[in-house]
Amino acid sequence: MKQFQYVRPTSQQSVIDALTKPGTKIIAGGSNLVDLMKHGVMSPDKLVDINKLPLRDISSIMGNVRTIAIGALALNSQVAEHAMIKERLPLLSQALNAGASAQLRNMATVGGNLMQRTRCPYFYDTALPCNKRNPGSGCGALEGFNRMHAIFGQSEKCIAVHPSDMAVALAALDATVEVVGKKGRRYIAFKDFHRLPGDHPELDNTLAKDELITNVIVPENNFAKNSYYLKVRDRASYAFALVSAAVALDIDNGRIQDARIAMGGVAHKPWRFYEVEKALKGKPASTETFEQIGELAMQGAKAYKENAFKLKLTPATLVEALKHAARIA
Repeated sequence: MKQFQYVRPTSQQSVIDALTKPGTKIIAGGSNLVDLMKHGVMSPDKLVDINKLPLRDISSIMGNVRTIAIGALALNSQVAEHAMIKERLPLLSQALNAGASAQLRNMATVGGNLMQRTRCPYFYDTALPCNKRNPGSGCGALEGFNRMHAIFGQSEKCIAVHPSDMAVALAALDATVEVVGKKGRRYIAFKDFHRLPGDHPELDNTLAKDELITNVIVPENNFAKNSYYLKVRDRASYAFALVSAAVALDIDNGRIQDARIAMGGVAHKPWRFYEVEKALKGKPASTETFEQIGELAMQGAKAYKENAFKLKLTPATLVEALKHAARIA
């Protein structure tokens, strides 16, 4: 690990000013960034520790639509066990508790969770080709070991997947990311925050270089009673998802009035199934309906040598999650 400068400012403006200089990275819990530095994947010249900023609150905000604002420095464990989150956004609590070990949840922050980078082994090994780490070097996973990799939204430049469980739930819950930068404050719809690889897989998200995440804002909804997060992984202890599903249903008299579906482990970003959500509206909440939806969800999927099993695992996971959410499992 190379030497770096370390600063700990106490104001948002100081952080923004620091970010305008090349080679500067933010650190909070450090549960991903420190690993990347140890592996030589990232070598910042300067670390800006933001832990002194007042960004840990979790609060309900009244307005035309009542929302819950979660500070960027709120710990994953704090959010997962917060009474208001468990009552009004149980899907988020479930996803966070599925996401990592207790030790990591006690260090990792909400903002850092959004910014974490892929766990693709070709990204982590600096001796191997990776367009995300070294643009133009090639994607080693295309013809290599790609068991964990994407089946939706990939490109010939990158087939890595996003590792976050929390982000999958936030995608399903139509969250918004509040950021501040040189140009002031702006709000990014969660669906637009993370990027697909396209020709520039080195760009994980749509943040400007001088922008700081301050809050994640989630609208309250009618999904608390019928939501479920299902994570399929190689072992029950801490492991990243092979496939995961965040599903939320609004059911009245046995029929689905509204639905939200996002999946993890299948794309470069949390993957929303908008057409599937539309198809569920007005349908009975039944196993038959969900199995039909599982087939619809796989349109456009493309597998590789090692991950063809995901073509079956993905719809099976989705159907199982929908059954749990509807309480017919």
